[in-house]
Amino acid sequence: MQRNFAANGSESPARGFAQSGVRLANERAVLTLIAMHPGASNADLARLSGLGPQTTSRIVSELEARDLVQRRAVFRGRRGQPATPLFLNPDGAYVIGVEIGWRHFEVLLLAMSGKMLASIRRSYAYPDIDTIFGEVSAEIATLRAGMSRQQKDRLAGIGLATPAGFDASIERLGVPPAQAVRWRDVDIAARLAGSTGLAVEWVNDGNAACWGEWLALAMPRPHAFAAFHIGTLVAAGIATEGAAWEGRSGNAANLGAILVPGRDGQPTGVHEVASIMALQQRLEQAGHVLPAGNPLNWDWAALEPVAGPWLDEAGKALATAILSARAVIELDRIAIDGVMPRPVIRRLVERVAHHLALLPAYGERPEVGLGHLGGAAAATGAGQILLFRRFFSRAWSLFAT
Repeated sequence: MQRNFAANGSESPARGFAQSGVRLANERAVLTLIAMHPGASNADLARLSGLGPQTTSRIVSELEARDLVQRRAVFRGRRGQPATPLFLNPDGAYVIGVEIGWRHFEVLLLAMSGKMLASIRRSYAYPDIDTIFGEVSAEIATLRAGMSRQQKDRLAGIGLATPAGFDASIERLGVPPAQAVRWRDVDIAARLAGSTGLAVEWVNDGNAACWGEWLALAMPRPHAFAAFHIGTLVAAGIATEGAAWEGRSGNAANLGAILVPGRDGQPTGVHEVASIMALQQRLEQAGHVLPAGNPLNWDWAALEPVAGPWLDEAGKALATAILSARAVIELDRIAIDGVMPRPVIRRLVERVAHHLALLPAYGERPEVGLGHLGGAAAATGAGQILLFRRFFSRAWSLFAT
């Protein structure tokens, strides 16, 4: 599944094209520029897009008629004709973001502004193929029942985030082997579309979380950004030049699979050291069990004798993975987040920064910080990616500047 929308050339990706037959591309370019330059005027958009003033004015009028763009109070006090500022309509479209994860699912409603209007999260021992689609669809129906008629009319569909494949690792959750067999070759997006009647677009959970975290940053956004999201396994992604780096299959930037030294010194994946599953193994070796339910509600103070060493080792593994990724892509900034409480994530970020300073680095070390979205990152990013694909320019690199 190829989802790489990065620009191929050096021209501004939001420039329009005056040739016939590219009306949609011009609309996307203008809408993208309005999002990138809130308050821009028709003249500003014509200059930035390379389109003629009349063409730009017509496109803006059409976008306004579709309630995607709003005109606000005229700027006065300048020379010449007062300019009318243009903005995205924050309620111009809506999307449902869904994450189906290893031990939870989340369903949320997002407005075009990025504002979360509602959220539902459910925990489970594992995603049961016999019940999961019905449960998720029921929660989507609950959200839709609370939407106004206008919101329903403007609903773009469902952005769905999941791991690359449940069949590869689901047995590690202690489920019957038959579940892995039955998950094999299941088209999760098609199943969810069939049970909800809505259009569904799939994205890898790590890429979705990364995209959501990138959009949550204040402008100017970094040109090359990576995010690690700590859950049952480690979801990760890269956003570079204003696009999620998804690759041919949609599963590129699998930074959780980077090899790092394990507890025994032998090479292993980041998943095996920095994930909740790694914490579970430590707890079981110490004669304890992993708490059930949402990690936000766990008694982390009681887990400290095991969780403390795990956080330190996870920080070292993530620091090693960051430097390995930085050797390939000149990452400017890294976000670390996950399903744990904020104080726990802050401790992990501190451990990452500590070990990053100790490891040898060739070139600059990227800035590492706490993410913004917590456990909602994947569902949020999946919804935002769908809005991006529906309404904005497929090459969005100027958002990074």
